[in-house]
Amino acid sequence: MAYKITDACINCGACEPECPVSVISAGDSIYVIDADGCIDCGACANVCPVDAPIPE
Repeated sequence: MAYKITDACINCGACEPECPVSVISAGDSIYVIDADGCIDCGACANVCPVDAPIPE
């Protein structure tokens, strides 16, 4: 199950460098995760200050 970043994202960028497979990138107003490459590790959720990444 892949993670998805919700609208709670504050665009801080803390999650992007934590992704071991580099599937997180800056979107227009929030960060986005490429679900096809997500390995469901939860590293992004562990560093997010607003709990924006959630399992899809």
